[in-house]
Amino acid sequence: MKTGEKVKVDPKLTGLNEWIEGTVIDVEQNPFKGIVIAIRDNLNRIFFGEIKYFKQLNDAPLCMQ
Repeated sequence: MKTGEKVKVDPKLTGLNEWIEGTVIDVEQNPFKGIVIAIRDNLNRIFFGEIKYFKQLNDAPLCMQ
């Protein structure tokens, strides 16, 4: 993952009822937690945590042939 990518964050991290979509604003190599991602959603909320709580959104169309 890199800055500017669109991702979803797991409700286990946010404490909300659904996955939240946002844009990656920071990627950090933490010596204790590994890779830590920070995102900002469309309501300007910031969520951050270990990479295992994030999924990339694929903007590319699927090829069905």
